[in-house]
Formats: sequence, structure tokens, C-alpha cells
Amino acid sequence: MAISNKNARVSKVRINNEIRAETVRVVDPEGQHGIYPLEEAVTLAESRGLDLVEISPNADPPVCKIIDYGKYRYELQKKEKEARKKSHTIALKEIRFRPHTDTHDFDFKTKHAREFLEHGDKVRAYVQFRGRDIVYKDHGMTLLVRFIKELADVAKIDQEPKMEGRRMTTILSPIKKKA
Repeated sequence: MAISNKNARVSKVRINNEIRAETVRVVDPEGQHGIYPLEEAVTLAESRGLDLVEISPNADPPVCKIIDYGKYRYELQKKEKEARKKSHTIALKEIRFRPHTDTHDFDFKTKHAREFLEHGDKVRAYVQFRGRDIVYKDHGMTLLVRFIKELADVAKIDQEPKMEGRRMTTILSPIKKKA
């Protein structure tokens, strides 16, 4: 079977004499089924000009279908491509502030966070305290609370603001859009 390794699910499918079981449950194109020895099932498929394709190898006996293998492989690839198209990986984007971040910088970073959330990504916002900045923890808390309020219409809080070493961190995730 010369199949590219591009599609792992399709490459595992056994056809005709590659099937290892001695007896198989055969389903033909008309929906008729029965249990046959492997050799008889393969000749039955070849007499129709089709292939015997192992659909469910873990069943007892394994389920095989008499179908055109090329068409079956094409349908599987199409289904997997559609599934990949519908899936979305959620990334965690980071926004960094300092305790004395200015209003314009805050608005600019909040706008970016809004875009990330609308795209469906999570956002980790943190206030980095360096050197003597650690004295201004209240400024950091005020900044993160304001950040959360600004994004309340598009985000929900996954993690409340809390200190982690020299950082005060919060995590926001997008609110699910109603279809």
C-alpha cells in the first residue's frame, strides 16, 4: 500500500490480503452482510471489481466493507480536512504592564487584548515589579482591576489578580459567542 504518511488515519487501513483475520464480517454496497472466511470475502469483492476494506479491526470478527478503496480514502481525507478546519487552537497571549503605565499605553494594550479575546485567545495580563517598584503593589492591583473592567464585555476572569514572585498576574478568557 503506497500511501503518503501525510494522513496517519488513512495509512492504517488494511485492504484485501493485508487483512490479518481468518474470518470477517462483510458488508457489501447493497447493505447485505454476513460472516465469511477471508479468502472468500476477497474473491467476492474482486468479482465485483471493488476492494475489501477493513473498517473496524477491533470488532470480533473484524468488520470489512466491499467498496472502492480510492473513493473511501478520498472521503476519509475530506472528513479529516473538514474537522481540522472547524477546530481552533486557543493560544495564551501576554500583555505586560509596569506599575506606572501611562493612560495612552494602557489603552493601547487594552485594545490589543480585546482583539486577542475577540479572536478566541486567552490573555494573561501581568504587572512586572522591578527593583523598588515592589512598594507599589496597590498601583498594580488598580491597573489590573481597571484592565478587567475595560474588557468585561468580551472576557471573563479565569484567574483573579494575584502576586507570583515579582509579578501580579490575571488571566482572562473570551466569552462564548451565542450562535
